[in-house]
Amino acid sequence: MLQIETWKRALIWALVVAGLVLAAPNLFYNRVEGHNDALSRIETSGATPELEAQAGQWPSWLPSNLVNLGLDLRGGAHLLTEVRLAEVYESRMESFWPTVRDALRDARSDVGTIRLQDSAPGTLRVRISNPDGMARALEVVRGLAQPVASLTGAGTTDLAVSGEGSDVVIELSEAERQATDERTMQQSLEIIRRRIDEVGTREPTIQRQGADRILIEVPGLGSADELKAIIGTTAQLTFQPVVSRTADANEVPGSGNEVLPSLDEEGVYYVLEQAPVVTGEQLTDSQPSFDQNGRPAVTFRFNPGGARAFGDYTAANIGSPFAIVLDDEVISAPVIQSHIPGGSGIITGNFTVEESTNLAVLLRAGALPAELDFLEERTVGPQLGQDSIDAGKLATAVAFGLVLVFMFATYGLFGFFANIALVLNIALILGVLSSIGATLTLPGIAGIVLTVGMAVDANVLIFERIREEMKSARGPARAIELGYSRALSAIVDANITTIITAIILYVMGSGPVRGFAITLGLGIITSVFTAIWVTRLLIVMWFERRRPRTLEI
Repeated sequence: MLQIETWKRALIWALVVAGLVLAAPNLFYNRVEGHNDALSRIETSGATPELEAQAGQWPSWLPSNLVNLGLDLRGGAHLLTEVRLAEVYESRMESFWPTVRDALRDARSDVGTIRLQDSAPGTLRVRISNPDGMARALEVVRGLAQPVASLTGAGTTDLAVSGEGSDVVIELSEAERQATDERTMQQSLEIIRRRIDEVGTREPTIQRQGADRILIEVPGLGSADELKAIIGTTAQLTFQPVVSRTADANEVPGSGNEVLPSLDEEGVYYVLEQAPVVTGEQLTDSQPSFDQNGRPAVTFRFNPGGARAFGDYTAANIGSPFAIVLDDEVISAPVIQSHIPGGSGIITGNFTVEESTNLAVLLRAGALPAELDFLEERTVGPQLGQDSIDAGKLATAVAFGLVLVFMFATYGLFGFFANIALVLNIALILGVLSSIGATLTLPGIAGIVLTVGMAVDANVLIFERIREEMKSARGPARAIELGYSRALSAIVDANITTIITAIILYVMGSGPVRGFAITLGLGIITSVFTAIWVTRLLIVMWFERRRPRTLEI
């Protein structure tokens, strides 16, 4: 018998209504977007009458999830960056020198005096005065090596140590370089994502490309320069011992030292030890604040390891100056007045309130492990994005209209039922995209247009099968029943292959290809649901009311 149980009917209509409700906010895109932005700002900075009025533009009890518009639809900024991985090797070796120095000093009776030599970046070269103690020196330094923390480097150590005459040459091993590259890229990706999230941008695309490149796309941002300002600052904070103060920028600092300018004092330079006591990587929090004189400042707090190192250094160097260095400039160089336990402190300087807030954001987001080179930058204007939206709407409308006309002209009333299912199918796609927070791009619109064309395939198979059954002198009810049951296998087979293709595109592709795969895959699922269940329910409801003796199909 041609019938559908009551609970199935209720479930089908419930799913359709849920899809329509979830898709509805996209009809009032600007209003809902303003509502969401106001709620976000109220949560972070507190309520104001203007924000509360903006939040009231959309009822709080209604869904407010939207389909996010991608860079090519909304406009925004595009950057392709390259991470300077070699700088990480150099930084590692510079910070390793105090450890090597202390270890070799304990073996001074065998190796004699030790002196740091100039060497290529990423290499540490230490000269010993007693060449006969080279074997002992190599043994001591190799004892400082640690196992490589990666699956590919299992069983190897992080240092490659060799002797050249009276020099001990220390480098990172190949396995450690590979592991370091992977960690650096992952850290850079995470820090860039956190910095962009701090600014409150919507649905950025941040993904790795190749061995050392990162693609960054932020919809809604005014220009590529704004994006570079957000992520381009390395915010490398270090606390370094002060050797001396000078007015000569060209003063030879000596091995293991460097000359850096003062941020606030014109013509003043500091000679500092290159190896920092503590770095910004050990920061756990940073907030804008004010010093005892009411001037803008930035507070900071270290993790347990950083707090211990900071406390030990201040306890052992009371009365000596130490420098707070940000991006190769000395912010301040206070004298240590007393032991500073607890790992917290304050950075003072000639900051404005905005500068102290931005500095706190950069420090809280973390320091980039290496500088970035901007290989490609592009700004997509909002007008171009609007043109893309208009073109996508036109393409969808034309495809949609032609399919509707064809189905009604070919199958009459049954074609009308298929057209209702097609409209619901588009609404369900938008509803699902909104609920999962997906980003719609031009390729995504292409996926929807393709879905419109493919959505009627299942109905065509079913209706043609019903025609075949009617020719076999079966009654209308039996013909409809057999038409749906016998066309089901062909519908499932055809759509499973398309789903597999969409999955492969999503897994193997990136960026626009993934956007196309998502809309195509979701479109196939919703179109099968509307074709097999929604149209069948509509036909059953019509048949129960009219009880026709024949089918005009």
